[in-house]
Amino acid sequence: MKILFLSENFPPETNAAATRVYERACYWVEWGHEVTVITCAPNFPHGRLFEGYKNRWFQGESMSGIKVIRVKTYIAPNEGIFKRTLDFLSFMVMGFAVGLFAEKPDLVAATSPQFFAAVAGWAVGAARRVPFVFELGDLWPASIAAVGALREGWVLRVIEKLELYLYRKAAAVVALTASFKDNLVSRGVPAGKIGVVMNGVDVSRYGPRPRDQALAKQWGLDGFFVIGYMGTHGMAHALGNVLDTAERLRDVNTVRFLLVGGGAERENLIADARRRNLDNLAFMPSQPKERMPAVWSLCDVALVHLKDSPVFAGVIPSKIFEAMGMGLPLLLAAPEGEASRIILKEETGLWVPAEDPDALAAAIRKLMTESEIRAAFAKKSLKTAPSYSRQHQARRMIEILEMVMGGGGGQIGLSADSEPVAP
Repeated sequence: MKILFLSENFPPETNAAATRVYERACYWVEWGHEVTVITCAPNFPHGRLFEGYKNRWFQGESMSGIKVIRVKTYIAPNEGIFKRTLDFLSFMVMGFAVGLFAEKPDLVAATSPQFFAAVAGWAVGAARRVPFVFELGDLWPASIAAVGALREGWVLRVIEKLELYLYRKAAAVVALTASFKDNLVSRGVPAGKIGVVMNGVDVSRYGPRPRDQALAKQWGLDGFFVIGYMGTHGMAHALGNVLDTAERLRDVNTVRFLLVGGGAERENLIADARRRNLDNLAFMPSQPKERMPAVWSLCDVALVHLKDSPVFAGVIPSKIFEAMGMGLPLLLAAPEGEASRIILKEETGLWVPAEDPDALAAAIRKLMTESEIRAAFAKKSLKTAPSYSRQHQARRMIEILEMVMGGGGGQIGLSADSEPVAP
């Protein structure tokens, strides 16, 4: 099968969408499929080109057997709604234009949360008269409305109408969580055309390892109990609550918080930490993907954090599965929902309500002092990780694409969705 995939983010970028699209496509190529990815020059999240890349109208490369086409876009940091929207729209236009002239695929797929990438994918599919599959990585625009980046009004209503139009026109929708599927069904999208393929981890890339002592010394973490947060520092993550928690743990001089990544709120968080004179926090910039196992090795506990909003109850952050792959105990601070059910069901860590610094501080004290509980969580994490393998999800996704090609797109929601498999 010839698959054309549109994703604004792709390696060497390291966010969830880039990793997910790349790691699954590697398996598809291995299984004999031809995969072309249309993306842009890597610049996320800082809005700066990665070394060795230029923002050209068209540039191609091969990555692990995947044909990668990078297009020119308006580049902006992951902050500010106006400039980010221009960024998104420029990729939509260029992705569509290049998609018209790429080798004709059997099928077009596109992933959100960059919603306008999905618009381009649908348009390419319609113009080339091939099926379009919408991978739903986030409930956009609901998620940006939830963090206050877009107010209620006519703009939001127009985007929501476009969102529903894309769901209905897609040959199939692949949702990352069951909650996303339930949301679409409640809004009139036929359940039969919606499959669920959850996020996960490529277990071959992760595994327990001794703490990287050189890196620990570099970041002042040697000898400390480290609570590590990896990923975007955005409005959806409410990391100000972590600073509130760090303030409550000033008296525990053996604890350090490590926040790794970039995003719209990162500089504000750093400034706030300085203003409060919080010396138990370290802010590490985004790291290359191959560097992440070494960064994870610094952590005693993996922190997953989301804003207190019903929209985020259905989100399952991919960092949960990476932490499992590293054999780390998890600490989830988020609305009760799919992510908390996974962690509690699998017994891989603790859950506390979102944006409750007292509860988060208490959980950290518990994990720090009760080593037997921490060790049990770590053991369960490592054992559970293969159940959420990227290979299994790649297989499920390609099965859906094959069903669409066979004309059975309306039946994918009636077949087995992506569930954990026995390791």
